[in-house]
Amino acid sequence: MALKVAIIGRPNVGKSTLFNRLVGRKVAIVHDQPGVTRDRREASAKLRDLTLTIVDTAGYEYSNEDNLERRMWEQTKRAIDESDAALFLFDARAGLQPYDEHFADILRQSGKPVILLANKCESKTQEDGIYEAYKLGLGQPIPFSAEHGLGINELYDALKKFDKKNASESPESDEKEQNDAIDDGEDKRPIQLAIVGRPNVGKSTLVNALLNDERMLTGPEAGVTRDAITSEWSWEGHQINLVDTAGLRKRARISDSLEKMSAASTKHAAFMAQVVVLVLDADAVLEKQDLTIARQVIDEGRALVIAVNKWDIANRKEALEQLNYKLETSLTQVEGVPTVTISALKRENLDKLMRAVIKVYNRWRSRIPTAPLNQWFADMIDNYPPPLGKNKRRIKLRYITQAKTRPPSFYIFSSNPEGLPESYLRYLTNSLRENFDLRGIPLRITVRKTGNPYADKKN
Repeated sequence: MALKVAIIGRPNVGKSTLFNRLVGRKVAIVHDQPGVTRDRREASAKLRDLTLTIVDTAGYEYSNEDNLERRMWEQTKRAIDESDAALFLFDARAGLQPYDEHFADILRQSGKPVILLANKCESKTQEDGIYEAYKLGLGQPIPFSAEHGLGINELYDALKKFDKKNASESPESDEKEQNDAIDDGEDKRPIQLAIVGRPNVGKSTLVNALLNDERMLTGPEAGVTRDAITSEWSWEGHQINLVDTAGLRKRARISDSLEKMSAASTKHAAFMAQVVVLVLDADAVLEKQDLTIARQVIDEGRALVIAVNKWDIANRKEALEQLNYKLETSLTQVEGVPTVTISALKRENLDKLMRAVIKVYNRWRSRIPTAPLNQWFADMIDNYPPPLGKNKRRIKLRYITQAKTRPPSFYIFSSNPEGLPESYLRYLTNSLRENFDLRGIPLRITVRKTGNPYADKKN
């Protein structure tokens, strides 16, 4: 069982840099601007023989008012409460600040084990800041550099003292766990489900409603979420990695570098997902930016579900008419995209949404047996033979095979693949969707030239 470790500290001391260092990849957005991290972010990590769950948190900015800063602090406090140990970072270059001392008081009151890291110690010039940290009463500070990996060995030694969970587990049980995971195969892997959409349409509210937990920061402010945050979740026996993302605006409106990084994080999360839920505002369904997001998701081969949010306060008749019109005229690449009307705030129709997600996921990874696939193909050619090619000769389509799943992809072998018009491919694609229940997912059909079996033989 993993040791859960929360990274704590005031803004801009290097918490997300340390998070990325321990996780082993650039997961969290790192920027010079203070306060980039707002939500709690969790990820698994290995430090030698230690199995860890690392939690990145927002910088401490206390507020008595019900505002974004207070909600950020509440998320950080939960991270402390749920952790087994805390890594408290301070900036050794800048020296101790009032917030550092206030944070130290809170950590002492929590009763959690604390490891004090004097970050940004790339040279001996930071020694004064290190000695000053003794007055925090949190033990001996470890000279550290999250950016360059200095002090990792000392951090390992400190964490090892608190690793009572892993100590009780034998290597044999760990090996069995790994083998079971291999034997179970791909079907046992969690479904990667990303929630995307424009700013302020209710993505984080939807994630919280699905998790039945105030896991993500929400509020009336647009653009609260800045980074893609993954939460492990289970729904009716399905293991799911649920990813909340930052809102996507038109590219022309994205000006600063931080927003560009947020947009890149969202797109990466969507393109790495298996199913993407596009959340729409019921009062403005499938606007130009929504359609752009939907097309990009489909072009990447992801399964798409549309969730029309705020249905409890919508003009329902007008919203449905507009949605159906836009689907028929502007999103013709995929016929039958599942659409579900929901209210994330009131938790309405969430089970219906998840049933649509599971259904489209199963279609997206389905494989059609060879015999019925080729029987369908022969019937299609008999009913509507391919047209004449450029050389006025009939194009011969030999057979079809499914090359892969996720999404379903097919090869058609032909004597003249270049001459087959797009209209005939659309005819085959539409029929394939209808006959094998593949509506609402991207399909890929590639026409390849049939090899000549006598080409390499000599006379």
